[in-house]
Formats: sequence, C-alpha cells, structure tokens
Amino acid sequence: MELQDGRDKFIQSWGTLGSNWGINRTMAQIHALLLIAPEPLCAMDIKEKLTISMGNTNMNIRQLMDWGLVYKKLKSGERKEFFVAEKDMWEVIKKIVIQRKKKELEPVLKILDEISAVDGHCHDSDEFCKVIKDIKLFSNKADSLLDTLIKADSNWFTKSFINMIK
Repeated sequence: MELQDGRDKFIQSWGTLGSNWGINRTMAQIHALLLIAPEPLCAMDIKEKLTISMGNTNMNIRQLMDWGLVYKKLKSGERKEFFVAEKDMWEVIKKIVIQRKKKELEPVLKILDEISAVDGHCHDSDEFCKVIKDIKLFSNKADSLLDTLIKADSNWFTKSFINMIK
C-alpha cells in the first residue's frame, strides 16, 4: 500500500469510527488529518485535502478546539492560522471521555436525580423507584470510574488494564 493510500484509508476509517462514537464524520476526518500531518495545516489546506466547504472546515476545527483535541499554532511571518492535533493518545482519549461524559452521562445523572424522588407507595411506583435506583447506582459507578480514568496517568491505566486481562 502506498503512503497516500494508507493516509486516505486512515482518514476515512477514523471518520467512520467517529460517527460510531457519536462524533460528526467530518470532525473526525479533520482530526485524523491533523493527527497524521507532519506539519501544522491551515484551514484552506484542510478544506482542499478533504474536499469539504470552508464553512464546514471552520465549524469543525472550532469544535475540535473546544474539545481540546486541536490547537492553533502560529507561524512567524504568516497571517493564516495553522492547526495541530494533540498527538499524545492518552490525552486524546481523556479529552474524548471528558466530552462524552459531559454530553451523555451527566445529563442522565441529573434526570435520574430528579425522577428518583417520585412519590407514591403502590406496586408500580415501588417497581419504578427500584429500577431508577439501580440505573442511578450503575450510572454513578460509571461516573466515578470515568473520573478515575480522567485523573489517572497512562502508566497506571496500562498496568491496571493488563492486570485485568491476565
């Protein structure tokens, strides 16, 4: 396989993975392109390499920056903004976990807190409260686990993971 074919396949595959994780395909493809780029790229370079619109490029770069996955890189003598991806995969995973937790788990925890205070003492309300309590317990454990993962360094996680699978 030629280098360019490998790059193209990686960008397409990362885009597919991203959409499976709930991330916009173009956002994931821009991230992939910046991950494998040996030098910072400007928005026009990204637009041309991925054949997408400038508006789509800019919107997704801003989202990647909001997630902490992409940073601006200034080049002396250049008026354009250049962008680089966070290349430390441990940091990438942590930042994705933080965003997914904020977007998906925290709203569920908030709703579970609200509905766990259901009044009534009949069979249906007791069953409802039991199910909500179980979901809330599991969700809180997941939240704690993710907080531990976010705070952990890669060596601790790697050792723990290897010990778990032995």
